[in-house]
Amino acid sequence: MTDIKTPEQRSRNMAAIKGKDTKPEMIVRKYLFSRGLRYRVQVRKLPGNPDIVLPKYKTVIFVNGCFWHGHEGCRYFRLPKSNVEFWEEKIKRNVARDFRNEAELKALGWRVIRVWECEIKTLAQREEYLKCLYDRIVNPTQSYLIETDMDEPSIAAEPESEQIYGNNNHS
Repeated sequence: MTDIKTPEQRSRNMAAIKGKDTKPEMIVRKYLFSRGLRYRVQVRKLPGNPDIVLPKYKTVIFVNGCFWHGHEGCRYFRLPKSNVEFWEEKIKRNVARDFRNEAELKALGWRVIRVWECEIKTLAQREEYLKCLYDRIVNPTQSYLIETDMDEPSIAAEPESEQIYGNNNHS
């Protein structure tokens, strides 16, 4: 199936998609700020330019759109019916890049938390999720949200390993 839009229309649509300061990202940032956490945004010196960097907690947060980052099993992740090969390859490259960036950040001693758009989309689940996110940041030895493994969604669980927390500097 071919694209239903002209190349010019498709180009305009794609150009309008934001890569930073997205609505989900702003929701997370406003919540964390309201709870007294201070952070930096889009830190280019770190692998993957994390959306939110909390140096005090040696933690980075990526706020991912379910479509763009291939959130498996999510109702918001569906490949378009047109240009399927392109989109499959594009999403596959994004996921591989996310995996590499996460591995590099962990090797540098950062904790990595991945927030999926669908986890904060509805008001009903947003407040509880953000409370858990905050607790996970400020109490890294508690078991609220695990750092991502790329195969596993962020779920309530025991911490992955002590090694992650061994490099944690609470300045």
